[in-house]
This record gives sequence, C-alpha cells and structure tokens, in this order.
Amino acid sequence: MKMGEAEDTARILRSVLSLGRRLRAERPQGSASLSAIGLLGTLHRLGSMPAVRLAAEERLQPQSLSRLIAALERDGLIARKPGEADRRELLISLTERGRAALAADMGARLQWLDRVMAATLTDAELAVLRQAAGVMQKLADYDGD
Repeated sequence: MKMGEAEDTARILRSVLSLGRRLRAERPQGSASLSAIGLLGTLHRLGSMPAVRLAAEERLQPQSLSRLIAALERDGLIARKPGEADRRELLISLTERGRAALAADMGARLQWLDRVMAATLTDAELAVLRQAAGVMQKLADYDGD
C-alpha cells in the first residue's frame, strides 16, 4: 500500500469511528445496550431465526449470545418459539416491545442524522454519501479474510 493510500484508509477509519461515536451519543436515555439493539435490528431485518444463525449474523460467540438472549427475553424484547419445520429448533423472534425499543433507539439517531445532513451537506455531498452507504455496507458484509 502506498503512503497516500494508507493515509486515506486511516482517514476513512477515523471518520467512520467518529460518526459512530456521535451516533451513539444521540441515543435516548435508557436505551437497550448497543449489542441488544444490534440483535433486535438483525431480527427486524431478517426475521425469526435460530440462535446459531443469529450469532453468525452478529459475529458473536455463542456464550455471549446466550447471556444477551436471556436478558432480552427477560425484558420482553424477544421471544423463543419452536420452529414450524422442526419443533425441536427454537427460533428467536422480535416482540412488539422489541420493535418499539428498536424504533425508539433508531428513530432518535435517524432524526439527528437527517437534521445534520440537511444542515451541513450540499446536494452533491448527499449524493456521494448515498452512494458511499452501499459501498460501506459491502465492506461490512465482506467475509473473505
């Protein structure tokens, strides 16, 4: 990697981390943990699934997931139910209370981001950012190494 490319990569990393910190700061008081919100978001996007798949989707170790699932179930944010095809398989699903918790957490951050983008970015910058969102997701989804 050339020197300029390394600097560009470091700048991208700093920017992503900085925006992530700012978005975390915009979360409502009393929100579920970020790990919990991540699980709720995955269940919202992909639907009910077994714990093994949820762990893989979230890149978590099964023992970490077990504790998190127990807490989310205790708080009424998720439910476990037998699978339709295989009754021995337990599927984890989002409850209405879980949907509401996710909506409150994400809503506050979306409102902040929407307001700040409108106040600070030009139409051209917004277009670049919209394109970059797909590219960043592609990087986040990469499983090659």
